[in-house]
Amino acid sequence: HHLVEDKVHARSTGPYSLVTQQPLGGKAQFGGQRFGEMEVWALEAYGAAHSLQEMLTVKSDDVTGRVKTYEAIVKGETIESPGVPESFRVLVKELQSLGLSVEVVDAKEEVIQFGREDVEERLPSLGFSLSLPGPMSKGLD
Repeated sequence: HHLVEDKVHARSTGPYSLVTQQPLGGKAQFGGQRFGEMEVWALEAYGAAHSLQEMLTVKSDDVTGRVKTYEAIVKGETIESPGVPESFRVLVKELQSLGLSVEVVDAKEEVIQFGREDVEERLPSLGFSLSLPGPMSKGLD
């Protein structure tokens, strides 16, 4: 007795993880559909860069982009480019908690400061460099 009503699940918005800001998983938690590494590879192979970018940012853990995209759709406006995914912010904080000095740089190799207060900032491409902070880096050469 597998009825379609028992199996079907969809969501537009719903609950998100407090740490990563990614959609929760599973029908019971009104979660999102998991899009794993192999699915990402498949879309890359098809050249679906825009769909992939949308799934990995505004439909996932780009908090500011998620809100701005929803507002733009409701208002019938142009959707802005995606921002910094929350998972990247979590990675930076984890590296900093290990005592690493982490700098975020743009395509022009300029250091970018970002945080919760910079919600308006849009970054098309990011890179980062790691180094030991101040006095610890001296004498390791």
